[in-house]
Amino acid sequence: MKIVVNLDIMMAKRKMGLTELSEKVDVTMANLSILKNNKAKAVRFSTLAAICKALDCQPGDLLEFIEEEEDNE
Repeated sequence: MKIVVNLDIMMAKRKMGLTELSEKVDVTMANLSILKNNKAKAVRFSTLAAICKALDCQPGDLLEFIEEEEDNE
């Protein structure tokens, strides 16, 4: 199981680039890029709240739970 961050989808829906979002949430572009590319191991609630405010969305719009298939070998 894993959590997928759909930040790129919400950014596209809001027509907002990484630079603008970075300025609005006061998070570096590098850290937002890590989130956007699903490389993050964790995210602070304060960061998640700031992103949701900037993109006018809910946490569930950004985060998705994906159940991985089990290997039956």
